[in-house]
Amino acid sequence: MRVTRLLHTRYRVHDLEKTVHFYREVLGLEEVQRHRSPRGSELVFFKAPHSDELIEICKFDASGPVQVGPDLTHLAFEVSDLAAFSAHAASLGYPLSDGPTRTGSGSLIAFLDAPEGYEVELIQRS
Repeated sequence: MRVTRLLHTRYRVHDLEKTVHFYREVLGLEEVQRHRSPRGSELVFFKAPHSDELIEICKFDASGPVQVGPDLTHLAFEVSDLAAFSAHAASLGYPLSDGPTRTGSGSLIAFLDAPEGYEVELIQRS
């Protein structure tokens, strides 16, 4: 037996609405579901265009404080125009934290800091 599909990735946060605003307004992801789990977690699911996997944002204070280690994890998103996206994100208070940098394949990559200490990578393919 083996797994058949990646369904979602969960990020637990303290400030749910600030994080929801970031994923919806800065990244432009679609909020596809919001509910409270049987154990009391507040859950919001997002989907990127042209992707099947979901991102689950979870607020569950009973698990204790959210502690995100440096350089532990990040989500990577493809963008068609990194300069335009960077200007949009900066106008909403989220400037690039690193890059843009050209890779060996000719793509451009950059990073920005999401709420709660999570990092987002942006990739403009060559």
